[in-house]
Amino acid sequence: MEETEFFCPTCNEDTEHEILKESPGKLLVKCLECGSIHNITREPEPREIRVKAIISIERDSMKGTIELTEDERISVGDLLIAETEDGESLGVEVSSIEIDDKRVGNAQASDIGTIWARVVDRVILKVSYHDGRATIPLYVEYGGEDDIVIGETYKSGQYRYKVTHIKLRNGAMMRKEGWKAYARKIKRVYGTKAVY
Repeated sequence: MEETEFFCPTCNEDTEHEILKESPGKLLVKCLECGSIHNITREPEPREIRVKAIISIERDSMKGTIELTEDERISVGDLLIAETEDGESLGVEVSSIEIDDKRVGNAQASDIGTIWARVVDRVILKVSYHDGRATIPLYVEYGGEDDIVIGETYKSGQYRYKVTHIKLRNGAMMRKEGWKAYARKIKRVYGTKAVY
């Protein structure tokens, strides 16, 4: 039989118990310290719910759902799995939470009307590549969890560039060599022509 910790009224403390019988809403348990047998009221498992999601991939949006437990607390910035109408699963980051036409920073899942999220499995980074004379915009695909490191050299097609600084989505600018950020957190990468 399964063993777990419950409050024992005889011992007057939490002790290891053996579960003797399970029924809806109740457990019959035996304290392994004193041997007393008593009932425990079992809290119902939180219900699984599907919350409507608007999922952004760069400039495109699609509808989907995110499966959560009703008592789960969700915040902007949380990483979740969304399912599109086509049945595709995508790793997303919560960008906004809507309750009754109001945007909030966090909420209990059962109160949420819509979760606005952006795909972070794969992201397209905008790279400002400066070759010494002109700045060329590049669009480079990365995994959302890929590290982009200041001072490292990267390649996109015919261009090789050394990252000089990174602008994050929260507005912060990173300039120190060796500092890094996940691709999903980056708004723009600045780089100069890499010397072979």
